[in-house]
Amino acid sequence: MAGSISMYIVMSALVKLANRLGVKFMVLVKRLVLDVHKPHQPNALEFSRAIAEVGAAYRVYLTVLEVDEKTETLQIEVEANAIDFDAVQSAITSMGGSLHSIDEVEVQNETDVD
Repeated sequence: MAGSISMYIVMSALVKLANRLGVKFMVLVKRLVLDVHKPHQPNALEFSRAIAEVGAAYRVYLTVLEVDEKTETLQIEVEANAIDFDAVQSAITSMGGSLHSIDEVEVQNETDVD
């Protein structure tokens, strides 16, 4: 317990020092795995292209998991240097889809020196 308190104190001091030196921390979303439900149209290719067009260098992997009478259940994996989740979600809903769950997330804390 004492070791974790000491580590917390050291980390807090380092963050305060970094802030004084103008170092900013940015947490970037690098990867998302989403469970999405959508109507049969647009098809999987059109749906994944529309998501890829949301941001620079987005890589989209789409797997159709289940097909019902009116809908499809998809697993969508999006990878990029900095994913704009709100823009991805907006693209999904604009095509008639709905986000059922966020199944996996990868984020990275990066520093930006002024």
